[in-house]
Amino acid sequence: MEIAPDFYRAHGPMGAAGKWATELRSLPDDIGALCRIVQGVLVHRDLASLLYALTLSAESRDLANTRPVRDALSTITALQERPLSVPRAPQMRMPCVCWHFSTVLATVLREKGIPARARCGFGAYFMPGRYEDHWVAEYWSAAAERWVLVDAQLDSIQKKTFRPDFEPLDVPRNRFILAGDAWQMCRSGRADENLFGLSFLKEQGLWWIGANLIRDLAALNRVEMLPWDVWGIMHEPGEAFGPGELSLLDRVAALTLAGNSRLAELQTIYADPRLEVPDVVFNADRKKRENIAFANAR
Repeated sequence: MEIAPDFYRAHGPMGAAGKWATELRSLPDDIGALCRIVQGVLVHRDLASLLYALTLSAESRDLANTRPVRDALSTITALQERPLSVPRAPQMRMPCVCWHFSTVLATVLREKGIPARARCGFGAYFMPGRYEDHWVAEYWSAAAERWVLVDAQLDSIQKKTFRPDFEPLDVPRNRFILAGDAWQMCRSGRADENLFGLSFLKEQGLWWIGANLIRDLAALNRVEMLPWDVWGIMHEPGEAFGPGELSLLDRVAALTLAGNSRLAELQTIYADPRLEVPDVVFNADRKKRENIAFANAR
């Protein structure tokens, strides 16, 4: 039996609920109900026009750059003043990306005393034959004695569109590929690195997988960064990793997949300045450097 560490019952600086903690604790305990609540306050900005008949302004799309969960909850309430448990019409939801569905759900679960975290990797259920950049939540099921992956983004509309062949409340690990698994698959020749990336950007490759691996390491250290935040040894599109970087990321991949017993090592390797989130990162969505000095507040 593997015991989930208390480390994941507590928030990091991005996941802290702030003044919303009491309301989050009052939400239902059922995972499916919590996912529906999250879906009722958020809308994926890149699916807004395709699936929800929304035309978003540049200002609305930019809300997806909101990092701390407490700020996202403030924005949600500012858009429509009502309890979080009451679903909004799509036009009254906060535009965001998969990262927000995952981090908000993880925050809610932690407020309820359930170990939870956001995970970075690739979904195999959006584009046939490809692995698309994606985030999901992961929580410790005491009943099943294991970590369970949950895709809180897949509402009824998206399920009809993407037709996942699994239950989104328990995503199989061959349908959502953790960044560490993707790294090992490609490094060993078991998968083609050019199938991993983001199709609509026409970007893919080991450089993308490595960046997601570093983001997943940060998230496992309770520092959840946006999918386009860049720091450390994350590389430019198509740029190759050096031998020392490959060796380092091989170790990172192994530790992100190793389970609760290796948490101390996971925290130690994260302290490497090539991997740890610095005070300033490059926001590739806004194309500028941003100060996030609070990210590593302890």
